[in-house]
Amino acid sequence: MDWINGLFSTNPAAQTVIVLSMITAAGLALGKLHVRGISLGIAFVFFIGIIAGQLGFCADPMMVSFAETFGLLLFVYTLGLHVGPSFVGMMRHEGLSLNIWSMAVIAAGTILALILCPLTGISVPDMTGILCGATTNTPALAAAQQALNSAGLPSNGAALGCAVTYPLGVVGVILAMMFIRRFFVKPADLEPREENSEDNTYIAQYIVVNPALDGKTIFEISQMTHRHFIISRIWREGKVIVPLAETTMQQGDSVLVVTKIDESEAMSILFGKKVEKDWNRDKDRIDWNAIDSNVESRVILLTRTELNGKTLGTLHMRTAYGVNVSRIMRGDIKLLASDDLRLQYGDRLTVVGAPKDICHAEQFLGNAVQVLKEPNLGAIFFGMILGLALGMIPINLPGMSAPVHLGIAGGGIIMGILVGALGPRAHFISYTTRSASLMLRKLGLSLYLASLGLVAGSDFFSTIMRPEGLMWVATGFVVTVLPLIIVGLLALHTGKFDFGTICGILCGSMANPMALSYANDTLKGDSAAVSYTSVYPLGMFVRVVIAQIIIMFSV
Repeated sequence: MDWINGLFSTNPAAQTVIVLSMITAAGLALGKLHVRGISLGIAFVFFIGIIAGQLGFCADPMMVSFAETFGLLLFVYTLGLHVGPSFVGMMRHEGLSLNIWSMAVIAAGTILALILCPLTGISVPDMTGILCGATTNTPALAAAQQALNSAGLPSNGAALGCAVTYPLGVVGVILAMMFIRRFFVKPADLEPREENSEDNTYIAQYIVVNPALDGKTIFEISQMTHRHFIISRIWREGKVIVPLAETTMQQGDSVLVVTKIDESEAMSILFGKKVEKDWNRDKDRIDWNAIDSNVESRVILLTRTELNGKTLGTLHMRTAYGVNVSRIMRGDIKLLASDDLRLQYGDRLTVVGAPKDICHAEQFLGNAVQVLKEPNLGAIFFGMILGLALGMIPINLPGMSAPVHLGIAGGGIIMGILVGALGPRAHFISYTTRSASLMLRKLGLSLYLASLGLVAGSDFFSTIMRPEGLMWVATGFVVTVLPLIIVGLLALHTGKFDFGTICGILCGSMANPMALSYANDTLKGDSAAVSYTSVYPLGMFVRVVIAQIIIMFSV
């Protein structure tokens, strides 16, 4: 048995790997258990870590710190990368309202914590630490400790308050979501809202009866209106025509148009008459090639690296290859193929035209399926470096005694969002397969939670058994749960958001990736992840500032 003991005693790196692997494996296995339909999922890793720490399992502190930092950065960066393409659209439409609800959670928690100070007899510095732990925000704790040290005050109380309230702060968000779902959520609230649908295209058939279009080319018609639309097919006297920019329209033509849902009425006015046929029900299952025997519709992958970041109009697909691009799939998002749309590596283009013309277009676009099966790990590690650098940039605010930082989590997720949304403009290839992205996120979060639980578990039970320990834990739990339930119910009552979006708001306002993972595992779609990333950056920054403001006004 000496060789087994040697693994735990002679090699710090191997010891850390073994301990964290045991915690993660056990936590993930137990996370699959369901009790009355409820499962904590990956959250079990955190609690197994606490138990392991309490039982005396230990590892090299520097190795554990590295695993915690690396895991957190890997998770938040790949999460930002995953939702980056959806983030810009979300911020344009609902970003403001999402962040207002997030600020409501933050304001309610802060006010409640300050009200509890005189009621419980807890000092303001200690309550600041409790607030940081209850909201699982270690960057805010670091900011509060800096403010206390600058004022010449001890910061141990704040650190201890954060340590004892952090575990229940983590699980409190999950319990609040469970409570709201169990007693207040209707089945319809569990379905993603239609307005948040990731299908941004609408297909309709029109008859050209507008005399103003007779004899005009498609290019001239597009110049007549500011509306965005793509003519995918033209039926004229029983023949199918692949529309090009110079194709001339005639009265009586039947045209298949791809546009946006809010442009459908304008298309009826432009062309003259809408055909009463629903092309949008199960449109992904329609056999387009069977409908038009002379015209083929094919999905082609964009895998030529030099085309990454170029707009669709600059490729001149109609004039150069005689084909029409009607729609573009980016992940699960369906986009209208307008000329100003900036393409990304890995996009799936729906191309319409004659078979030989499509073959030529396919050679131009790449369509190398095998290439997309390999994740671009080099870009991920480079992006993580940029995220770490961004999080370390000091931000000087008026009246602050020390600069604030976004931290590892804040910088990582913002950089992931920027690369995912804007990377193609800089011709930065950040494409990652969905399976690889999910695995990296799970791996990062598992490392983070196992390390966090192991560190917290060593002194957790001894700390809460102190005279003030149980009061701190109870206070922190109230500060965690009560604002979430109140704001969550108010947001649900408006009927504007589905429950997944509300969960993302609650998790993002509390900077709680583990609760987000629980929401993703138990709810449909990515609405929780998208709303989480929409509110996380501002929420993280505001909490860091608030922690310093509380200390400044209390000393």
